[in-house]
Amino acid sequence: MPVAARCIRLAVLASALALPLVAGAPDTAHATTATIKRSLQNLFLFPFDLALSPYVGTRTVYNQWRSSDDTDAVKIAYPLPGVAWAVSVNMGASVLRGVAGAIEFLPGLALIPFDADLEPLFDLAEKNNALWDSGEEGFARARVGLDYIAPSEF
Repeated sequence: MPVAARCIRLAVLASALALPLVAGAPDTAHATTATIKRSLQNLFLFPFDLALSPYVGTRTVYNQWRSSDDTDAVKIAYPLPGVAWAVSVNMGASVLRGVAGAIEFLPGLALIPFDADLEPLFDLAEKNNALWDSGEEGFARARVGLDYIAPSEF
């Protein structure tokens, strides 16, 4: 049996065994799914961030270039290495978003019956600006095209 299937079975079994222990407790009526929602959001949306990294990185460098008070020599020399650096940082951070989603998945499943959540392992996906943000309403918040470098507005 594959390792992933064993881990999922173990998480489901642990949740099923722990449920009767807390079923009578008065504080467990408000089970929360924030951790599993965040995990699935990160797992499903990190490929879009990865694909949009060249656009987001280039746009970030352009915005920083326009707003800087640097000398003309710096403004001429900055864009080429700046774009390469910004794109690679955004690509790496996108992959880290997917890894964080994978790490949070099993604890998210195990925490569903309880009134507990994990703090985000990768909070840049929660607070940095995105090209598109669905907002807080709805089942889960979807954020695509995250800018992992500059927390300022696009």
